[in-house]
Amino acid sequence: MQRKMKAGFVGFGEVNTPREFIDPRCAEAARLLMKHGVALTVAEPVSDDPAGAQADRAAGQLAKADWDVLVVCVAGWIPSWAVLRAIQPFQHKPMVLWGLSGWQHGDRWVTTADQAGTTGLRQALAELGYRFKYVVSRMRETPPVDEVVSYIRAAGTAAALRGSTIGMAGYADMRLYGTRYDAVSLKRDIGPEVEHFELLEASQAMQRIPDGEVSQLADAVRKRWRFTREPQAGTVENSVRLCLAFKSIIESRRYAAFSFNDVDGVKRLLQFAPAGALTLLHDELTLPTVPENDVLGSVTQLMMHLLTGQIAAYLEFYEFSKDGALMGVPDYVPAEIVDGPVTVMPNAFGSFGEGLLNVSKLKTGPVTLARLFQSGGHYAMHAVTGEAETPPAWEEAGWAPPAPQLPSLHIRLADTEGFLQRVAGQHYIITYGDQMPLIRDCCAVLGITRV
Repeated sequence: MQRKMKAGFVGFGEVNTPREFIDPRCAEAARLLMKHGVALTVAEPVSDDPAGAQADRAAGQLAKADWDVLVVCVAGWIPSWAVLRAIQPFQHKPMVLWGLSGWQHGDRWVTTADQAGTTGLRQALAELGYRFKYVVSRMRETPPVDEVVSYIRAAGTAAALRGSTIGMAGYADMRLYGTRYDAVSLKRDIGPEVEHFELLEASQAMQRIPDGEVSQLADAVRKRWRFTREPQAGTVENSVRLCLAFKSIIESRRYAAFSFNDVDGVKRLLQFAPAGALTLLHDELTLPTVPENDVLGSVTQLMMHLLTGQIAAYLEFYEFSKDGALMGVPDYVPAEIVDGPVTVMPNAFGSFGEGLLNVSKLKTGPVTLARLFQSGGHYAMHAVTGEAETPPAWEEAGWAPPAPQLPSLHIRLADTEGFLQRVAGQHYIITYGDQMPLIRDCCAVLGITRV
């Protein structure tokens, strides 16, 4: 679920400019933001009175509420000192420097020199270490409200990340290197806490779930999903028990995202595939999940979930084509990205016992692929847009016959070779639509590189 957008808002105009040219235009800018769902804490417009009383008054008004980002709305020429005096108490917050535009009056354009004010501020704010986005309204064009709202959304996401905890059952599944992380730098630079718990805890929770609760949900699952064939006795019940165990832990600890030890954990120790349990977990909770203890994949998911409101499912690479990639999952997908009914196939892979493999078809259309990674001690985001297409007929070797066609897409990319030379892991997070403006703003707020 997206975090509610909360922003402070203060307008500025020079002391000799008539207030009727400043106040209504600031009020209209605030109204446009509120129309887009932003909850605003609005300070009265500020001019450069010699004593600085208006700047001090505005700072006091803004300090009375909690918000994630400050919109500095320049409606006319304003000496820099007055702006800095009002906003300096909030220098630790991200900001938007938004310069308004003039208006048509008869046969001529009237201006209050808004952009004299913003251009006089932009470099000074940068040199002083403010984190901000510079946006200007242009003559005779629609105000760039979407740009301002995008940055507000990004700032809210960054704030939410710093208050989030990701649940992690186990650690370092299959001894993979690309899924591990450095806890200190992650907390410092991105914000989330990662809380590990042992799979034993989930196993013990499975045993405490009443048989009647398991049977009731298992019966509902049989009606809710489409099964390609009848599962073995106990297969559905195993999935239900594990789902309810994970769910109880997630809810009690208020995890914002979740990952788990899959191959070396659930499959090896519990002797069944967890795909059905995670498919059901997505029916029960609106929560981003990724398998194999993929910490930075989980952080990416949480980031994209907060930015877009989508679950932000994971896919992994199976093949590359001349113009894109075949991406799929060998286990589960959330119903949100399924085209048609959730379809499951009772099946086993290698030496693991039978589980409920999700074989649903996936939605097509414009998509964004993203993954957070660390290189040389610094975090960066690799993100591209593509077109998700129906995949060709294919199968992964090793499944008990008849081999399933896994949930998958062919993602057409504008520059496959360029993508290959930057690919940062086997798991990428998919959201539908072009999310690059939000990603750019979120990276800017967090101070990380986008590649």
